[in-house]
Amino acid sequence: MSDTPLRDISVNIEEIMHTAYLQYSLSVNVGRAIPDVRDGLKPVNRRILYAMNRMGITSSHATVKCAKVVGEVMGNYHPHGDSAIYEALVRLGQKFSLRAPLIHGKGNFGTDDGDPAAAARYTECRLERLAEEMLQDIKEDTVDMVPTFDESDVEPSVLPAKFPQLLVNGTTGIGVGMATNIPTHNLGEVIDATIALLDNPESSIDQLMEYLPAPDFPGGAIIRGRYTLRQFYQTGRGSVRLRAKADIIEKDGKEQIIISEMPYGVYRGEQISRIDQLINDKKITGISDIRDESSGDGVRIVVDIKKGAMAQVVLNQLYTMTAFETTIGCTMLVVDHNRPRIMNLAQVLQAYIDHRLEVILRRSIFRLKTAEARMHIVSGLIKAVENLDEVVSIIRESANRPEAHARLCERFGFSEIQANAILDMRLHQLTGLAIENLQNEFNELLERIAYLKGLIADHAKRVAVVKEELLEIKEKYASPRRTEITFDDSDLNIADLIPRHSCVITVSDTGYIKRVPADTYRTQHRGGKGIIGMGTKEEDHVAHLFNADSHDIIFFFTDRGFMYWLNVYEIPEGVRTGKGKAIINLIKVEEGEKLCAMLTVSREDFEDPDKYIVMASRRGFIKKTELALFKNLRRVGLRALVIEEDDDLIGAAVASNGDELLLSTKLGMACRFDQNDEQIRPMGRTARGVTGMRFKLEGDEVVSLEVISEPTYDEAVSDEDADVEVSVPEAEEEDAAGADAAGIGPEVLVVTDGGMGKRSFVSAYRKTNRGARGVVNIRLREGETVLSVIQITGDDELLITTERGQISRIPVSEIRRVGRASLGVKIMNLNQNDRITGVAKLVKVETEDGNSSETTADAEAQETPIVPEIISTDAPAETPENENGGDSPEA
Repeated sequence: MSDTPLRDISVNIEEIMHTAYLQYSLSVNVGRAIPDVRDGLKPVNRRILYAMNRMGITSSHATVKCAKVVGEVMGNYHPHGDSAIYEALVRLGQKFSLRAPLIHGKGNFGTDDGDPAAAARYTECRLERLAEEMLQDIKEDTVDMVPTFDESDVEPSVLPAKFPQLLVNGTTGIGVGMATNIPTHNLGEVIDATIALLDNPESSIDQLMEYLPAPDFPGGAIIRGRYTLRQFYQTGRGSVRLRAKADIIEKDGKEQIIISEMPYGVYRGEQISRIDQLINDKKITGISDIRDESSGDGVRIVVDIKKGAMAQVVLNQLYTMTAFETTIGCTMLVVDHNRPRIMNLAQVLQAYIDHRLEVILRRSIFRLKTAEARMHIVSGLIKAVENLDEVVSIIRESANRPEAHARLCERFGFSEIQANAILDMRLHQLTGLAIENLQNEFNELLERIAYLKGLIADHAKRVAVVKEELLEIKEKYASPRRTEITFDDSDLNIADLIPRHSCVITVSDTGYIKRVPADTYRTQHRGGKGIIGMGTKEEDHVAHLFNADSHDIIFFFTDRGFMYWLNVYEIPEGVRTGKGKAIINLIKVEEGEKLCAMLTVSREDFEDPDKYIVMASRRGFIKKTELALFKNLRRVGLRALVIEEDDDLIGAAVASNGDELLLSTKLGMACRFDQNDEQIRPMGRTARGVTGMRFKLEGDEVVSLEVISEPTYDEAVSDEDADVEVSVPEAEEEDAAGADAAGIGPEVLVVTDGGMGKRSFVSAYRKTNRGARGVVNIRLREGETVLSVIQITGDDELLITTERGQISRIPVSEIRRVGRASLGVKIMNLNQNDRITGVAKLVKVETEDGNSSETTADAEAQETPIVPEIISTDAPAETPENENGGDSPEA
């Protein structure tokens, strides 16, 4: 009995279970269920092919019992049971399962109607020629060899794989918490796509799909639609809609439906039984008889149609009610560097290309070493032949081999390897022809060594070798496509039918949204009362108004930090005075959430690594996240950031490094700082963010976030001017405009809910670090709060929305430019108990013909293209009665 004292150790069972289960799941997924992206094989498939190759059961060998192969694999490489090994072996030889079978089977290997294979002791197998291409050069140190399960031997961690087997034959696998399902493809098309990516590594998915348009199944059938396929190739997740191939013929005065190809994985017997049931239930009434006339040559299901019934109607019923039309879910889950991950088409092909380049490099290094070693021996043999008489004399005079070896090395400076080669020479190698052959071999080795050194040093040459070998495989083994590709309504890109135009999006406080053309609103002068922009109920009002291109995407951010999206053209178009459609009918917003920010994003922006979404909260937190993280849009929404219970999201915008951010508060303060990684580091979608601004006044909160993209020219601004009005007289406005043209920099417009506003240079706001308290933004009247701060230019126009649904369009040039801390001027004459709730900017853009379009003052004039610049937010504060201001005719 041991004298070691026992002691109790407290452990957390949850941690132990978590660690153990994680290790188990990783072992199952990587070691058994999920294929490697490089050779497209699961470990059991790889071990079967490797074992058969080592046993010499190649395409030129006679077939051997499958039981013999199963025993070899189980005993030396894969100790997980003979049934799993045999099932994998059978699948590798089934012509109806793989597009390019890797094993030639003899005997009953199952049928395409679901019948199982015979026992392993009855069937025989050998490698197909294509499988030998997967194993070629494996003895030339092209791949890593790892110990087997009992460390008695070694096996390859991956096969050299001269073609992209993963896509050609596909795979299915269910692991722990994840599954993969990759359809089969045409060998020639896969190789063409791979070569296209070799020629242009920046090829897009659409460009690759010109060479690899869709899967190609062993049993043929018809693929319906390419929209979901494009999604699969772009994201690694999607589906394939397959339909049986059917022809309608007339025989003896009656119509027949002849089904000649079945969807992949659908069994004939099951579907015939299903049709019989539908006939008995009287769900299909036009069929008089159905029979299976299939043979070894192919599928043939005959459906006789009753007299008076329409065959096309019956066929459509069969597609709807049976698996003659089915959808196959696809997931490109693979093992990449020992980690399961979902990859798209370009990533899978690039991973294969990288693997082949590494194989070519390692093979070239191995062959170079071999050639140099042989050259060393050949040079010694040539030297020995040149001094043949003396060499023979030394050998004859020596008492034994070691003495002859030592004397040769001493006399001629031979190495040990060269001396052994000389002593191993046979007499026939001393003939004149043999001597000439040695010299020819030496010259060939010189050329080969030079070629291999160039190949090792030049990446472009290795790429050419990969391409050459792929073309060789295509020439030998490619076959015509079997699965037909047809189009359906899902292939129609609605965006292509929508003309590009600018529109105004209005959203009411109770959640109604609509889209109207931008030229609906006529230009007025400041102080005008505006026109009705949206019909609202008495208790409702316009809360958001902004501009967008019809092909943009709108991101809807809620106060709880979730993001939802819509295509702009998906928003119903309405009339100017209509209230629109409820947003809850367009996007699925969770109960209790309120939309608080919206922005438009161009689809091209997702590909820009320097684009970020910057978000700000009411309590002053700010966060930026790479726009690419929002690329995989989901209708159920995405978590954009984590919001505390007592906080809300108030704004979001797209920004790049080098831009500046301007946070403005409801009580008239503003903080300006740089948007870069030093000030705000990029964070994931679920992070809360960092402090963007602290508050100087009690009860203050952030109401506006603005991105300043233009360069600014900072002026010295002291804290003493925080409460001093610095207004510019009207007589000096032209001088201020001249200063702007001289390079002062961008301007911002401050708007209050009481109808006041002013223009100021961004340079008037002292730049600080993130987290500062800022400077005075505008001097407020009693009971008035800041609604929004907008970056503007003198050529812009504004759309101003009030709580009661009034909308006014005025030029920015009519609003006076005054000092940063001044009161401002009246920009809209409000009715009693009304207040401003939204402000949007209209700017001139170039039309499709390249001409710059001007904003129009007449509602019946040509439409003015506009682009979105700001998103307004609500300011829930009461405002006093409006002062008198300039009037303009009501439209």
